[in-house]
Amino acid sequence: MSNILSIRLFFIRSVSIWSRNIQVWRKLAGPSLMGNFGEPLLYLLVLGYGLGQFVGEVKGLSYMAFLASGVICTSAVNSASFEGMYSAYTRMDVQQTWLGMLSTPLGVAEVVFGEVLWAATKSLISVSAILIVSIALGLVGDAWAIFILPVAFLTGLCFSSLALLVTSYARSYDFFLYYTTLFITPMVLLSGVFFPIESLPNFVQYLVKVLPLYHAISLVRPLMTGGELTFVLGHLSVLLFFGVSAAMLATYRVKKRLIK
Repeated sequence: MSNILSIRLFFIRSVSIWSRNIQVWRKLAGPSLMGNFGEPLLYLLVLGYGLGQFVGEVKGLSYMAFLASGVICTSAVNSASFEGMYSAYTRMDVQQTWLGMLSTPLGVAEVVFGEVLWAATKSLISVSAILIVSIALGLVGDAWAIFILPVAFLTGLCFSSLALLVTSYARSYDFFLYYTTLFITPMVLLSGVFFPIESLPNFVQYLVKVLPLYHAISLVRPLMTGGELTFVLGHLSVLLFFGVSAAMLATYRVKKRLIK
Protein backbone atom coordinates (compact mmCIF):
# COMPACT_ATOMS: atom_id res chain seq x y z
CA MET A 1 0.00 0.00 0.00
CA SER A 2 2.81 2.43 0.83
CA ASN A 3 4.40 1.78 -2.57
CA ILE A 4 1.13 2.58 -4.32
CA LEU A 5 0.81 5.82 -2.35
CA SER A 6 4.41 6.74 -3.18
CA ILE A 7 3.82 6.17 -6.91
CA ARG A 8 0.58 8.18 -6.75
CA LEU A 9 2.35 11.04 -5.00
CA PHE A 10 5.16 10.90 -7.56
CA PHE A 11 2.73 11.31 -10.46
CA ILE A 12 0.76 14.06 -8.70
CA ARG A 13 3.92 16.05 -8.09
CA SER A 14 5.19 15.46 -11.62
CA VAL A 15 1.88 16.63 -13.06
CA SER A 16 2.20 19.80 -10.98
CA ILE A 17 5.42 20.55 -12.91
CA TRP A 18 3.59 19.85 -16.18
CA SER A 19 0.74 22.15 -15.08
CA ARG A 20 3.15 24.93 -14.17
CA ASN A 21 4.85 24.74 -17.58
CA ILE A 22 1.61 24.72 -19.53
CA GLN A 23 0.39 27.82 -17.69
CA VAL A 24 3.59 29.65 -18.63
CA TRP A 25 3.36 28.40 -22.23
CA ARG A 26 -0.20 29.67 -22.64
CA LYS A 27 1.12 33.24 -22.43
CA LEU A 28 3.39 32.60 -25.43
CA ALA A 29 1.30 30.00 -27.24
CA GLY A 30 1.08 31.93 -30.53
CA PRO A 31 4.81 32.28 -31.31
CA SER A 32 5.48 28.81 -29.91
CA LEU A 33 2.91 27.16 -32.17
CA MET A 34 4.18 29.10 -35.15
CA GLY A 35 7.69 27.79 -34.60
CA ASN A 36 6.70 24.18 -33.90
CA PHE A 37 4.07 24.02 -36.63
CA GLY A 38 5.27 26.40 -39.34
CA GLU A 39 8.56 24.73 -40.30
CA PRO A 40 7.18 21.17 -40.63
CA LEU A 41 4.25 22.50 -42.67
CA LEU A 42 6.65 24.27 -45.05
CA TYR A 43 8.64 21.04 -45.48
CA LEU A 44 5.44 19.18 -46.26
CA LEU A 45 4.07 21.68 -48.76
CA VAL A 46 7.28 22.79 -50.48
CA LEU A 47 8.97 19.39 -50.73
CA GLY A 48 5.72 17.49 -51.14
CA TYR A 49 4.44 19.58 -54.01
CA GLY A 50 7.76 20.70 -55.49
CA LEU A 51 9.95 17.61 -55.25
CA GLY A 52 6.93 15.36 -55.53
CA GLN A 53 6.47 16.44 -59.16
CA PHE A 54 9.79 14.84 -60.02
CA VAL A 55 9.76 11.85 -57.67
CA GLY A 56 6.31 10.49 -58.41
CA GLU A 57 5.29 7.53 -56.24
CA VAL A 58 7.34 5.99 -53.44
CA LYS A 59 6.36 2.49 -52.29
CA GLY A 60 2.96 2.89 -53.92
CA LEU A 61 2.30 6.24 -52.26
CA SER A 62 2.39 9.76 -53.61
CA TYR A 63 5.56 11.45 -52.47
CA MET A 64 3.57 13.93 -50.38
CA ALA A 65 1.78 11.09 -48.57
CA PHE A 66 5.11 9.34 -48.00
CA LEU A 67 6.70 12.55 -46.76
CA ALA A 68 3.81 13.53 -44.48
CA SER A 69 4.35 10.65 -42.04
CA GLY A 70 8.05 11.47 -41.82
CA VAL A 71 7.34 15.15 -41.23
CA ILE A 72 4.91 14.27 -38.45
CA CYS A 73 7.57 12.22 -36.65
CA THR A 74 10.23 14.87 -37.22
CA SER A 75 7.92 17.49 -35.74
CA ALA A 76 7.50 15.35 -32.62
CA VAL A 77 11.28 14.98 -32.35
CA ASN A 78 12.03 18.67 -32.82
CA SER A 79 9.31 19.91 -30.45
CA ALA A 80 10.39 17.57 -27.66
CA SER A 81 14.10 18.20 -28.24
CA PHE A 82 13.77 22.00 -28.23
CA GLU A 83 11.70 21.95 -25.04
CA GLY A 84 14.00 19.44 -23.36
CA MET A 85 17.12 21.41 -24.23
CA TYR A 86 16.71 25.18 -24.63
CA SER A 87 13.60 25.70 -22.49
CA ALA A 88 14.65 23.20 -19.82
CA TYR A 89 18.18 24.63 -19.67
CA THR A 90 16.71 28.09 -19.14
CA ARG A 91 14.64 26.82 -16.22
CA MET A 92 17.53 24.80 -14.79
CA ASP A 93 20.47 27.18 -15.12
CA VAL A 94 19.46 30.69 -16.18
CA GLN A 95 16.27 31.21 -14.16
CA GLN A 96 17.17 28.51 -11.60
CA THR A 97 13.51 27.53 -11.46
CA TRP A 98 14.41 23.92 -10.71
CA LEU A 99 16.36 24.92 -7.60
CA GLY A 100 13.29 26.76 -6.36
CA MET A 101 11.19 23.65 -6.98
CA LEU A 102 13.70 21.47 -5.14
CA SER A 103 13.40 23.69 -2.07
CA THR A 104 9.85 22.31 -1.76
CA PRO A 105 8.99 18.63 -1.13
CA LEU A 106 9.53 17.97 -4.86
CA GLY A 107 12.41 15.65 -5.76
CA VAL A 108 14.71 15.63 -8.79
CA ALA A 109 12.97 12.62 -10.35
CA GLU A 110 9.61 14.37 -10.13
CA VAL A 111 10.99 17.54 -11.73
CA VAL A 112 12.62 15.58 -14.55
CA PHE A 113 9.53 13.45 -15.21
CA GLY A 114 7.31 16.55 -15.13
CA GLU A 115 9.57 18.18 -17.74
CA VAL A 116 9.46 15.02 -19.86
CA LEU A 117 5.66 14.98 -19.72
CA TRP A 118 5.47 18.62 -20.73
CA ALA A 119 7.89 18.23 -23.66
CA ALA A 120 5.93 15.19 -24.87
CA THR A 121 2.76 17.28 -24.66
CA LYS A 122 4.39 19.89 -26.88
CA SER A 123 5.10 17.12 -29.39
CA LEU A 124 1.48 16.01 -29.25
CA ILE A 125 0.23 19.56 -29.87
CA SER A 126 2.53 20.01 -32.86
CA VAL A 127 1.70 16.62 -34.37
CA SER A 128 -2.04 17.16 -33.90
CA ALA A 129 -1.90 20.38 -35.93
CA ILE A 130 0.06 18.77 -38.77
CA LEU A 131 -2.22 15.73 -38.77
CA ILE A 132 -5.24 18.00 -39.19
CA VAL A 133 -3.57 19.66 -42.19
CA SER A 134 -2.70 16.24 -43.62
CA ILE A 135 -6.34 15.18 -43.35
CA ALA A 136 -7.40 18.40 -45.11
CA LEU A 137 -4.92 17.65 -47.92
CA GLY A 138 -6.25 14.12 -48.32
CA LEU A 139 -3.02 12.48 -47.17
CA VAL A 140 -4.57 10.28 -44.49
CA GLY A 141 -5.82 7.00 -45.85
CA ASP A 142 -7.26 5.26 -42.80
CA ALA A 143 -9.15 5.97 -39.58
CA TRP A 144 -6.37 4.13 -37.73
CA ALA A 145 -4.46 7.40 -38.11
CA ILE A 146 -5.94 8.46 -34.77
CA PHE A 147 -3.40 6.15 -33.13
CA ILE A 148 -0.65 8.39 -34.48
CA LEU A 149 -1.34 10.63 -31.49
CA PRO A 150 -0.25 8.15 -28.77
CA VAL A 151 2.76 7.20 -30.90
CA ALA A 152 3.64 10.89 -31.17
CA PHE A 153 3.34 11.26 -27.41
CA LEU A 154 5.61 8.24 -26.85
CA THR A 155 8.08 9.66 -29.38
CA GLY A 156 7.99 12.93 -27.47
CA LEU A 157 8.67 11.11 -24.20
CA CYS A 158 11.64 9.36 -25.80
CA PHE A 159 13.27 12.42 -27.32
CA SER A 160 12.52 14.76 -24.42
CA SER A 161 14.31 12.29 -22.13
CA LEU A 162 17.29 12.24 -24.48
CA ALA A 163 17.24 16.04 -24.65
CA LEU A 164 17.15 16.38 -20.86
CA LEU A 165 20.12 14.04 -20.63
CA VAL A 166 22.02 16.36 -22.97
CA THR A 167 20.85 19.36 -20.93
CA SER A 168 22.24 17.81 -17.76
CA TYR A 169 25.72 18.12 -19.30
CA ALA A 170 25.26 21.56 -20.91
CA ARG A 171 27.14 24.61 -19.65
CA SER A 172 25.72 26.97 -22.29
CA TYR A 173 23.18 26.98 -25.11
CA ASP A 174 25.98 26.39 -27.62
CA PHE A 175 26.49 22.89 -26.23
CA PHE A 176 23.23 21.78 -27.86
CA LEU A 177 24.72 22.25 -31.33
CA TYR A 178 26.76 19.08 -30.79
CA TYR A 179 23.61 17.06 -30.21
CA THR A 180 21.58 18.56 -33.04
CA THR A 181 24.43 18.48 -35.57
CA LEU A 182 25.90 15.09 -34.72
CA PHE A 183 22.73 13.17 -33.78
CA ILE A 184 19.40 14.80 -34.66
CA THR A 185 20.24 16.03 -38.17
CA PRO A 186 21.89 12.81 -39.44
CA MET A 187 19.06 10.78 -37.90
CA VAL A 188 16.39 12.86 -39.64
CA LEU A 189 18.19 12.60 -42.98
CA LEU A 190 18.73 8.83 -42.80
CA SER A 191 15.71 7.40 -40.96
CA GLY A 192 13.22 7.32 -43.82
CA VAL A 193 11.71 10.77 -43.58
CA PHE A 194 12.55 11.82 -47.16
CA PHE A 195 13.27 8.49 -48.87
CA PRO A 196 13.08 4.75 -48.06
CA ILE A 197 16.09 3.50 -46.12
CA GLU A 198 16.38 0.58 -48.57
CA SER A 199 18.21 2.94 -50.92
CA LEU A 200 21.04 3.21 -48.37
CA PRO A 201 24.01 0.81 -48.10
CA ASN A 202 23.32 -2.24 -45.93
CA PHE A 203 25.60 -1.23 -43.09
CA VAL A 204 23.91 2.19 -42.90
CA GLN A 205 20.50 0.51 -42.80
CA TYR A 206 21.59 -1.54 -39.80
CA LEU A 207 22.75 1.63 -38.07
CA VAL A 208 19.51 3.47 -38.86
CA LYS A 209 17.42 0.65 -37.40
CA VAL A 210 19.06 1.26 -34.02
CA LEU A 211 17.86 4.87 -33.99
CA PRO A 212 14.51 5.70 -32.35
CA LEU A 213 13.18 7.93 -35.15
CA TYR A 214 13.18 5.01 -37.60
CA HIS A 215 10.89 3.06 -35.26
CA ALA A 216 8.52 6.01 -34.82
CA ILE A 217 8.22 6.37 -38.61
CA SER A 218 7.72 2.62 -38.99
CA LEU A 219 4.64 2.92 -36.78
CA VAL A 220 3.25 6.22 -38.07
CA ARG A 221 3.55 5.61 -41.83
CA PRO A 222 1.29 2.53 -42.01
CA LEU A 223 -1.16 4.08 -39.54
CA MET A 224 -1.40 7.15 -41.75
CA THR A 225 -1.60 5.43 -45.13
CA GLY A 226 -3.51 2.27 -44.27
CA GLY A 227 -0.49 0.01 -44.72
CA GLU A 228 0.29 -3.14 -42.77
CA LEU A 229 1.70 -2.70 -39.28
CA THR A 230 4.53 -5.09 -38.46
CA PHE A 231 6.91 -5.57 -35.53
CA VAL A 232 4.75 -3.24 -33.42
CA LEU A 233 6.01 -4.38 -30.02
CA GLY A 234 9.60 -4.16 -31.24
CA HIS A 235 9.18 -0.56 -32.42
CA LEU A 236 7.46 0.44 -29.18
CA SER A 237 10.12 -1.32 -27.12
CA VAL A 238 12.94 0.63 -28.78
CA LEU A 239 11.22 3.96 -28.10
CA LEU A 240 10.56 2.94 -24.50
CA PHE A 241 14.11 1.70 -24.00
CA PHE A 242 15.65 4.97 -25.17
CA GLY A 243 13.14 7.04 -23.20
CA VAL A 244 13.37 5.18 -19.89
CA SER A 245 17.16 4.82 -20.01
CA ALA A 246 17.70 8.48 -20.87
CA ALA A 247 15.22 9.67 -18.20
CA MET A 248 16.97 7.63 -15.51
CA LEU A 249 20.40 8.91 -16.54
CA ALA A 250 19.10 12.48 -16.78
CA THR A 251 17.68 12.23 -13.25
CA TYR A 252 21.03 11.01 -11.93
CA ARG A 253 22.94 13.74 -13.77
CA VAL A 254 20.60 16.57 -12.72
CA LYS A 255 20.71 15.41 -9.09
CA LYS A 256 24.50 15.34 -9.21
CA ARG A 257 24.59 18.80 -10.75
CA LEU A 258 22.04 20.62 -8.59
CA ILE A 259 22.33 18.89 -5.23
CA LYS A 260 25.89 19.16 -3.95
